[in-house]
Amino acid sequence: MRAGRWLVYLFLGLLLVLYILLGGAAHFYTDWLWFKSLGFQAVFWKTLLTKAGVRAVAGLAVFLFLFLNLWVTRRHFSRPLKVVAGEEQTLQLNPWFDVLSRRLLTLLFLFGSAAVAMIFSSLAGAKWLSWEQFLHPVGFGVQDPFFGKDLGFYLFSLPFYVFLYRFAFGVVLFTTLTVLLIYLLADPLKGYGWWRSPWVVRHLAFLGAVLFVLKAWGYYLHQFLIYYSERGAVFGPGYTDIHASLLAIRVLCFVALVMALVSLYGGIRGSFSYPAGAVAVLVAASFCLGVLYPAVVQKLVVEPNELERERPYIEKAIAFTRMAYGLDAIERRSFPAGKLLRPEDVAANRDAFANIRLWDWQPLKQTYSQLQEMRLYYQFHDIDIDRYRVNGEYRQVMVAARELNQEQLPQQAKTWVNRHLKYTHGYGIAMSPVNEVTPEGLPEFFFKDIPPQTTTDLKITRPEIYFGEVEAPYIIVGTRTGEFDYPRGDANVYTRYRGEGGVRLGGLGRRLMFALSFQDYRLLLSRDVTRDSRVLYYRDIGRRVRKIAPFLRYDHDPYVVLAGGRLFYLWDAYTTSHWFPYAEPHGEFNYIRNAVKVVVDAYTGEVRFYISDPGDPVVKSFARIFPSLFAPLEEMPRELKDHLRYPEDLFLVQAEMYAVYHMQDPQVFYNKEDKWVLPTELFGAEEVRMEPYYVITRLPGAKKPEFMLIMPFTPQNKKNMIAWLAARCDGENYGHLLVYEFPKQELVYGPMQVEARINQDAQISQQLTLWDQRGSRVIRGNLLIIPVKDALIYVEPLYLQAEQSRMPELRRVIVVHGDRIVMESTLAAALERLFAAGSPRSPAGTMEAAGRSVAELVGEANALYRRAEEALRTGDWAGYGKNLSALKEILTELEKRTRAADKVYK
Repeated sequence: MRAGRWLVYLFLGLLLVLYILLGGAAHFYTDWLWFKSLGFQAVFWKTLLTKAGVRAVAGLAVFLFLFLNLWVTRRHFSRPLKVVAGEEQTLQLNPWFDVLSRRLLTLLFLFGSAAVAMIFSSLAGAKWLSWEQFLHPVGFGVQDPFFGKDLGFYLFSLPFYVFLYRFAFGVVLFTTLTVLLIYLLADPLKGYGWWRSPWVVRHLAFLGAVLFVLKAWGYYLHQFLIYYSERGAVFGPGYTDIHASLLAIRVLCFVALVMALVSLYGGIRGSFSYPAGAVAVLVAASFCLGVLYPAVVQKLVVEPNELERERPYIEKAIAFTRMAYGLDAIERRSFPAGKLLRPEDVAANRDAFANIRLWDWQPLKQTYSQLQEMRLYYQFHDIDIDRYRVNGEYRQVMVAARELNQEQLPQQAKTWVNRHLKYTHGYGIAMSPVNEVTPEGLPEFFFKDIPPQTTTDLKITRPEIYFGEVEAPYIIVGTRTGEFDYPRGDANVYTRYRGEGGVRLGGLGRRLMFALSFQDYRLLLSRDVTRDSRVLYYRDIGRRVRKIAPFLRYDHDPYVVLAGGRLFYLWDAYTTSHWFPYAEPHGEFNYIRNAVKVVVDAYTGEVRFYISDPGDPVVKSFARIFPSLFAPLEEMPRELKDHLRYPEDLFLVQAEMYAVYHMQDPQVFYNKEDKWVLPTELFGAEEVRMEPYYVITRLPGAKKPEFMLIMPFTPQNKKNMIAWLAARCDGENYGHLLVYEFPKQELVYGPMQVEARINQDAQISQQLTLWDQRGSRVIRGNLLIIPVKDALIYVEPLYLQAEQSRMPELRRVIVVHGDRIVMESTLAAALERLFAAGSPRSPAGTMEAAGRSVAELVGEANALYRRAEEALRTGDWAGYGKNLSALKEILTELEKRTRAADKVYK
C-alpha cells in the first residue's frame, strides 16, 4: 500500500518536471517566433548563444579546476592517521574510510563541482554583454591623461578584465577554502595535524601562489581604477592618488608576485610557515602602503595647500566630466537683464505668444479623462507635448492616445473571449492646442470623440491602437469573433485586424506551444480561433522594446505621434556607462548619450531602432554586436523625423551637471563660488522643483520660431535667475544646446520670486481667497518663463476644480513682465492689458502719455475703461478709482492733441 502511494507521488513528480520542461521549451519557442516576426531573429540567437557560450566556458573552467583540486584531496581520506597517546604512537584508519569509498567520494566531488560550476556560470552569463563589448571595442580618439590609453579601453576592455579578475579570484578562493575545510574534516582525530603533512602543504601552497598571482593582476588593474577615486577635491585621481596611491599599487603588485614565489617555495619545503608568512607580509604591506602612506601624504602634503596641489587634477576632472555628459558642446551666450517688450514687439513675435502653454499635463489629464475617455475601459495613460503644422501654422499641442485598459471592464465582462478575442485595441487620440480655452475653461480640441473628429487638415486613417503604454494581455486577431472597434450610441462597431503584426497561430503543435507558454489551456479549446489567426503578445511598448534591447536605458516618457495618418510611439533611448574615466557619476552612470530613437507602430507593433548619435562609440559597439538591429537616422520617414524632440531625462541630467560644471576655473570650482541650482516653483499649494518645459519661441537673433526645451537656473542659496538652458529640437539645429547667462550684477526675477510677487498682489490674492471659500480648489499651474526677443515674460495658469468634480477648468492667466502683474481670463486679455493699459517701465501701471500715438492712447483708454468696469463688478473700489484716474489722464492728453490739431487746421 505504501509502495503504491510512493509510485503515485513519483508519477506526479515526473509529470510536474515534464510540465516545467515543456513550459520552458514552449516559452523559448514562442519568444523565438516573436523575435522572428519582428525581423530580429539574429538578435535573439546572438544573445542566446553568447549567454550560453559564456556560461559553458565559465562553467567548464570552474568545474575542472574545482574537481581536480577536490580529487587531489581524495587520497587523504584513505591514508592511516597517526595517533599519539603519551609516548606511544599508533596508526589508525581514517574513520571516513568506512563511510566514504573512493567511488562514492568521487561521485560526491563530481556532483558538488557541477553544482558550484552552475552557480558561477550563471554569474558569468549575466556578463555576456561585457564579453561582447570586449570583442567589439570602439576608440574615442581621446587618450587618458596618465596612462595614454584610449578612452575606449575603459568602457570596453577594463570592465571585462575587472570581472574576469574578480571571477577567477572568487573561484580560486572558494576552492582554497573548500580544500582547507576538507582537510580539516578528513582528520577528525587531530592526532596528526594537517599542517604537518607535506602533501597538504604543497596543495594549499600551490593554491596560495595562484591567489597571489591573481592579486598581483588585480593590483595591475587597480591602477586604472584610480580614475574612479573619491578621495580628493574632485571625482577621480587627485594629488594623493597619483603621487602616493599609484606608487603603492605598483609596489604591491611586485610584492604579490614575490609572495607567490615564497608560497611555492614553502610548498616545495613542505612548510606551511612560508605561505602563512606571505599572507601576513602582503596584508601588512597593503595596510602600510595602501592606507597609511596615502593618508599621510593627504594630511601633510595636500591639505596645507590643497588648491595648488589639486589644481591640475581639478582641470582634468572638469574637462572629462564635461565631455562625458556632452557639456562641452553647450554654447554660451549673454542675455541682457531688465529689457522690456513694447506692443510692437508682441506683434512681431505673435507666433511665440500664440504657442505659450497654458495647459499643464496633470490637470489636463483629468480633464481629458472626463471629456474624452468615453467609456470606462478607455484610458489616457499620459499627456504628451509635441508640435504640428496645423492649417499651415506651426502649433504646439497636447496629445494623448486613447488606449484600452481591460482592467476597467465590468467584472462580468472579463471573460476569456472578451479579454483575448474581442476587446483588443484602443482607438484614436485627443489633441488640443496648448493655449486655447473655451468660455467654460475647457480645452479646444483639434481631435476629439470616437471616431476622431477634427476641424484641421490633420487626418487619421488608422486610429486603432493595438500596442501602447498600458499593460495588456496577449490577444488573438483574425478569429471568427468580431473585434470591438468603438462604441456608437447604444450599439458597438466591430472590425477585423488587417495588419501583419504578431505571429500566425498555425496548427495544433504551435497552438499547444502557445497554450503552454501562456499557461492558458483555453487556447486549445476555443473554436473561434483558426489556423490563420494571429497572436499579438508583449503589447506594452515598455516590455516590448526592452525585450529586444535590454542593454539600452530608456527615457521615462515615450510619446505618441500622428504621421501619415497612422499612430506611432517615439521613445528616446540612451547609451550609458559608469566606466568613463575622471567623470563624476550621476546616479548609476557617468557617461550618457541619446544615441537611439525607437519607433513603435501602434497598429502592427513593428519596432525600429535608429541611431541618432552616430559619433557615440558605445552605440557603434552595439551596432557591431547586433548589425541587424540598428538603422541610420536618415532612414527614418520624414514625417516622423519632424517630431523628434530633445529628451527630458537627458536634458535634466545635463542641466544638473552643468549647474556645477559650467565653472571651468579650478579656483572657482574648488570654492563652489558660482554654483547654480535648479529652481523651484509653486504647483498647487506645494513648492516643487521646476521641470524642464517645451516651448515654441524665437531665440535672440533667430529668423523663425522653433520648438525647444528650456530650464532656468538660480544661484546657490538665492532665488534670482542667473541663466537659462535651451535645447533646440527642429531640423538641422536638433540637439544644439545653448545657455544664456544674465549679468551677475543685475537682478533678474527667479521663479519663486515671481511666485512671491504674485502672492503679494492684493487683487490676485483676494480673488484666490474668494474662490477657495466657494467650494472650489485653486490649482496654480506651472510657471513658464518665456524668452521673447531680448526680454523675459512669465506666465502662470490658474485652474479651478469644484469639490465634487475631477475636471479642472482653466479660469485665469497671470502674466508678469517687468514691474507689472496682470491676471485675466485669457492670455490675450492679459497681454492686451499688460501692453495697452500701461508700460512695464512704470511701476504705477501708467506711462507718460506724451510721445505716444493717438491710436495707442485710444486703445489704452478702452482697456482702462474695461478694467474699471471689472473692478466695479468685483467691488474693488480702490482699483476702480485708480483706473478712472488713469483714464482721466489719457482723456486729458487726447483733448490737448485735439485742440492742437484744430489750431493747425485753422
